[in-house]
Amino acid sequence: MKKPSRREARVAATVVGAGAPANLHLDNASMSEIAQALAGGQVTATALTKAYLARIAAYDVDGPALNSVRTLNPDALSIAGKLDETKPSAKRPLAGIPILVKDNIATSDTQPTTAGSLALEGARARRDATVVKLLRKAGAVILGKANLTEFANILAADMPAGYSSLGGQVKNPFAPDLMDDRGIPVVLPGGSSAGSAVAVAAGLCAASIGTETSGSLLYPASMNGLVTVKPTVGLVSCAGIVPISHSQDTAGPMTRTVRDAAMLLNVLAAKDPLDPATGRQRRPADYTADLATDAMKGARIGVPSDADDALNDRYYGKLPPRSAKVMADAIKVLEDLGAIIVRANMPTAGWIGGPGTTMNVLNRNPLSRNRGNLATPPIVFLYELKRDLNLYLKDWATNTDMKTMADIAAFNEVHADKALRFGQDLFLAAEMTRGDLSEREYKSARAMDLLSARTRGIDAYMNQHKLDAVLFPGAAGCAIAAKAGYPSVMVPGGFISGADDKDTPDYPLGITFAGRAWSEHKLLRLAYAYEQAANMRKPPPGLSAL
Repeated sequence: MKKPSRREARVAATVVGAGAPANLHLDNASMSEIAQALAGGQVTATALTKAYLARIAAYDVDGPALNSVRTLNPDALSIAGKLDETKPSAKRPLAGIPILVKDNIATSDTQPTTAGSLALEGARARRDATVVKLLRKAGAVILGKANLTEFANILAADMPAGYSSLGGQVKNPFAPDLMDDRGIPVVLPGGSSAGSAVAVAAGLCAASIGTETSGSLLYPASMNGLVTVKPTVGLVSCAGIVPISHSQDTAGPMTRTVRDAAMLLNVLAAKDPLDPATGRQRRPADYTADLATDAMKGARIGVPSDADDALNDRYYGKLPPRSAKVMADAIKVLEDLGAIIVRANMPTAGWIGGPGTTMNVLNRNPLSRNRGNLATPPIVFLYELKRDLNLYLKDWATNTDMKTMADIAAFNEVHADKALRFGQDLFLAAEMTRGDLSEREYKSARAMDLLSARTRGIDAYMNQHKLDAVLFPGAAGCAIAAKAGYPSVMVPGGFISGADDKDTPDYPLGITFAGRAWSEHKLLRLAYAYEQAANMRKPPPGLSAL
């Protein structure tokens, strides 16, 4: 099903009629509040679904035309109707709650799974991705698919966040203006899970599911003032998700509050025989347990910044003034909560990467300011991409002539006027690999990633300073945590402005708590204590309740 036209969306809004009850404001309601309203009989799943469809029509298609929803689920209202008499419970905690999933996550219904690619328009999946299966089992209403950066931003160098050839450009709801000369947002909506984030920020769904390889949950959560969990690789199954890199790929929740993220993680974190990485999973019984305002007391929080070693002050040393103030204010809140702040730079070997971990690719993107220069994507991404994407197309995709990544690249060339606005340099570089991960350079790059980011990076840093978590500004620490396969939890930290030497409206900046494998519960507790004390999340202006 294609994204509805403006006329179709207006008709849909008229048909679905009224919105949510007067005491439940969907522009800013948390998923927890929505679940309480459902449990108390104040609202039905059908009414919620109708209200969100109306908001999508008003703000995603019309109004600022945020373009965060790529396609709607034609069965959403039918699913909701069957859940009207089912209240959220321990067994079905998401009963009746409308949720969007990123359009690289397979659904076995009539919705296509396209990764935003024109080449996969109409492609469907043989079965639900494991995360979708778990959401349905928990009672969620799959409202539709969220727009994304095409193929999760592994198609072309310097492709703008939130653009796909099939879905178009996602806009940031805090600053939706586009550059007149290129049609690219002045303020980007974040990483490849842009649509998932914008939809939650704009109140178009109760929560959403995005994916990350390196920054694609954290970056859009930061830019849209949301909470997200980038889980330890293996906590959440990636079976049925259009891949980049099995070494780093993961799915995670995008929500308005820490408690909401913990609720969703309870549902998503499950072992899965279809994803061997989940076999070593460790998790608590309940991620919402012990979320307390005093959780920060006595916690040792590493701030990787040292003015006496400015050359190695990678994460804080070059922050713009307003970003630096957001982080200074956040650190003050942590101190007031009883945290022990440890200021020391991250070991250089941790963030700089090992030798032979990146690949030189000529940037031919016609709209990139770096056109003609070398892009340096990670070797692990490009080598795993060919193998993993070919396996997805073989095992999961149906209703498409695309059987291999080479088929997609060839289709793009034939339809270059529509499919290759920004080129496909990274795809072509990946296609030149063997596709079986037998190359020595791949094995060496993966080993060096782990040695630098994990052993010589986060592990060494946390061991030396006896830390409970590391605090990063925005998504700045995404790469080191992603290479290590370690978790991060982001929470809104404040607001900044300005982009590309242009004045802009204020937009959010998040703060990230990162830690060791399987430490999501500890990180959520720390993030909750900060969230409750700082209370920095605000909804985007101009998207009020209908």
